[in-house]
Amino acid sequence: MTREIRHLVVIGTGLIGGSVALALRRAGCVGRITGVGRSAENLQLAVDLGVIDDFSHDVAQAVADADMVLVSVPVSASADVFRAMAQNLPADAVITDAGSSKQSVMAAAAEYLPNPSRFVPAHPIAGTEESGAGAAFAELFDRHWCILTPDEATDADALARVRSLWEATGSRVMQMDAAAHDEHLAAVSHLPHVAAFALVNAVRKSGGDDPFRFAAGGFRDFTRIASSSPEMWRDIAMCNREALIAKLDALITELGVLRAAVDGGDADCLLTEFAAARAARDAWLLKYGDEL
Repeated sequence: MTREIRHLVVIGTGLIGGSVALALRRAGCVGRITGVGRSAENLQLAVDLGVIDDFSHDVAQAVADADMVLVSVPVSASADVFRAMAQNLPADAVITDAGSSKQSVMAAAAEYLPNPSRFVPAHPIAGTEESGAGAAFAELFDRHWCILTPDEATDADALARVRSLWEATGSRVMQMDAAAHDEHLAAVSHLPHVAAFALVNAVRKSGGDDPFRFAAGGFRDFTRIASSSPEMWRDIAMCNREALIAKLDALITELGVLRAAVDGGDADCLLTEFAAARAARDAWLLKYGDEL
């Protein structure tokens, strides 16, 4: 059963934070919603669009009456947010987040929150390349996974309330060890974003008057996520650097195999590698395509 949220404070009222607010309004399980951020223009837009009811630029002031706090900021900013809210946070308030890496955020919560057992880390695996409150929409999380990464110290009531929150957004909720989460997401989320940025830069630096002139659908589809926030993905790469380096090394190895085959005219190797990749992708879509 969905647990009612009396006063939700959304710190970072952009695509993810705004979409959570709209999804909870759709579910009818939230009362007042306060947005927190630096941009008065974005926050006023969120009010005008009905995403939030009111806003503040002061984290400590905003959370003083909250029973649920969603931290939806770049992962490297989590520590500053936790530090700012620590003195004013009600003892019974529950905190969750939406960061794409979990171990670094959990370490920050343990260091700065007065009762880190009331923090339940979460990662909704949904998004677009757009940003800001104007990009938010209530259906963003429908049927997408949201991974919770509690540890042995996590309060059971807080965990139940956060699970209820994410289920109310339309997410399918599962739990996972934080280290396992960071390892898996480095491969299927963080690496593709870094690769998309690298591909666009490789073409950009390739020379000629307009190297993108003949780019078409395939290039557009592959590089769509390179339109995502550079600041956000810089932070994710830094906060999950160990796992990401291992995945980058694996990609570099695969590119080396293909480069050697092209350089050596080894058509059989190329066919074998391309066919194996196609088969793996087709098998993934067959097994999980309905979940995408």
